[in-house]
Amino acid sequence: MLVYAPSRSRKTLQKGITLLESLVAIVVMALGLLGVVGVQMRTLADTQTGVRRAQAVKLIEDFSERVRANPNAIGNTASYTIAWASTLGSPPACAIDSGFPTTSCTAAQLATYDVDRWLRSVRANLPVGDATVFVSGSDARQLGVMLSWRENERAREGDSLADTSAYKAIFSVTGTSTSGSVTCPAGKICHLQYINLTQRCIPSGPLVFCSDI
Repeated sequence: MLVYAPSRSRKTLQKGITLLESLVAIVVMALGLLGVVGVQMRTLADTQTGVRRAQAVKLIEDFSERVRANPNAIGNTASYTIAWASTLGSPPACAIDSGFPTTSCTAAQLATYDVDRWLRSVRANLPVGDATVFVSGSDARQLGVMLSWRENERAREGDSLADTSAYKAIFSVTGTSTSGSVTCPAGKICHLQYINLTQRCIPSGPLVFCSDI
């Protein structure tokens, strides 16, 4: 003998199935939206990294121009070298904030002034930015300029600590004439570039005269 369920029970069961299907659809849609948001966040992080690196290149170009403007940069190499987390001091009295000296600055004073102004610019334009400048171990007429800023790149999935260290190995400089080694600080992204020191000399009869002002 066949027994049929009341129509009210069938309607209740049907409503339950519809609710379950709706919940599954919501979960699937939420997972899809999370995937899209994740891709956008990764794209944004990559874009920010590119922008910061472009800023680092411009800052090093600015430093290079300052070095070229010094009449005797080679003779004042020590005035350009700075370490990570260097304390900012007062610029020389012969220079003012506009960048034009009130009195004649020596090449050493000009170098000290330029480093102070430039380092302030680095820390103002890069997130948690800092810089180190060192003499190249292979060429005493070259300066290595390394900038660092807060890391916003996520490690690739599956990368080990050794993989991350290998990624930053290019920023580990050994055998410099100013220190044993220069490395990228932990948790930071770095950009390294080398610039040449200059010295402007003026012929004076049979001799060559290099001004120190």
